[in-house]
Amino acid sequence: MVWTLLIAVCQLAGFLTSLRAIMDTRTPQGAIAWVFALNIFPYLSVPAYWVFGQSKFDGYVSLRREEIVRHKEEAIALAAALEPYHLRIEARHDETLLLESLAKMPFTTNNRVELLIDGEATFEAIFAAIAGAKEYVLVQFYIIHEDDLGRRLRDALLAKAREGVRCYVLFDEVGSGNLSRFKSELDAGGVAMRPFDTTKGWTNRFQINFRNHRKIVLIDGSLAFVGGHNVGDEYLGKNPKFGHWRDTHVEVEGPVVQCIQVSWLEDWQWATVETPALNWKPQRAPEANSAALCLTSGPADDLETATLFFLFAINSARERLWIASPYFVPDEQFISALQLAALRGVDVRILIPDKPDNILVWLSSFSYLQQTIPVGIRWYRYRNGFMHQKVVLVDQDYCAIGTANFDNRSFRLNFEMTMGFADQVLARKVEAMLEADFVESRQVQLEEYTEASWWFRLRVRFARLLAPVQ
Repeated sequence: MVWTLLIAVCQLAGFLTSLRAIMDTRTPQGAIAWVFALNIFPYLSVPAYWVFGQSKFDGYVSLRREEIVRHKEEAIALAAALEPYHLRIEARHDETLLLESLAKMPFTTNNRVELLIDGEATFEAIFAAIAGAKEYVLVQFYIIHEDDLGRRLRDALLAKAREGVRCYVLFDEVGSGNLSRFKSELDAGGVAMRPFDTTKGWTNRFQINFRNHRKIVLIDGSLAFVGGHNVGDEYLGKNPKFGHWRDTHVEVEGPVVQCIQVSWLEDWQWATVETPALNWKPQRAPEANSAALCLTSGPADDLETATLFFLFAINSARERLWIASPYFVPDEQFISALQLAALRGVDVRILIPDKPDNILVWLSSFSYLQQTIPVGIRWYRYRNGFMHQKVVLVDQDYCAIGTANFDNRSFRLNFEMTMGFADQVLARKVEAMLEADFVESRQVQLEEYTEASWWFRLRVRFARLLAPVQ
């Protein structure tokens, strides 16, 4: 009798959850898969759905709406303060408006941008900026390890806290793992360190599907760092398995820093329900005029912001489209857009790692070769260690550098930040950087898949089926 009742309860839970899946799942294919699994295997599928099946972070949405109402006057004041730096490009005005509508932030001028290649340059600049902070330091990383680099960050923040500088650290508890001792040391020294806490609230109790993947450091509301690096010795090339770690960050100064700061504050408010006093006066970077846009994206957005941004980048390319991503597992709409770009004569190149840190992602990449190489898309596998940068170069004057990978998780499930730049000088620097990366890479041949064993091709196709959950 007990077993019969338990089975009946499981079946009912599976049926009711399948109704939720029908209403909320993004694609018909995904909905069909969940409905089938939930009704046939409810014992495993019901908990799996409530942990991994959500696509909207409802709690964050609600908090964002409340904060917009609560701080409406401050938001209006910031928009007015940014207006003198608002980018005006008559020839591409419609495209500028589209990107601004998507980002809900203005494209600003009078910014200074420095390209930071690899960990030594990135963290040298970050630690120098922290040492020079006068009012506050805002830190946010997906991964913080309690290793040599993590301890250097800890010591730098504790030193500033002793000087009276306010320091705040936000980390993703899934990406970082247990940092209880590390956190206690910082809290005791006057540095506020908090987990992002995606499971906060009873409706999110079992939810681990959403991650805050942003990597941001802000100094006094005037200087910011965004890119692919996390805090760990491996990002300095000290992991014996991967060796050299190829990554890219940017240092930005100017009005766009205020836009980056809005994102950090939203995340901090979710984690703590606190609103620290910050500098909201945009500052022109001296002798600099880079045009920059801060695009934040995540599962609390009304639209699939990252998806639309990168589709726009692909569709707008007329001469060149170079994409560097460690996790390249896009869905069919991206493959179609890339095919169309190649067919209209765009130089399309995709740079991915040769050495995998995720076997499913590595296998999946082979499944795209038949769809892309015949139309002229060139693939390169980086061989000098592990490549982790997230960079897109479009034509002669546009590039994007940030935290988002080219996969379902970054497009739909992670909180990400992508910096877009309209700057020919920066684009040339990115071009030179990627050209050097191509030299360290090997060009992928179609035969690597077509002439591989049946067993290898089967594993590739199976890995492709799992692409939505990678």
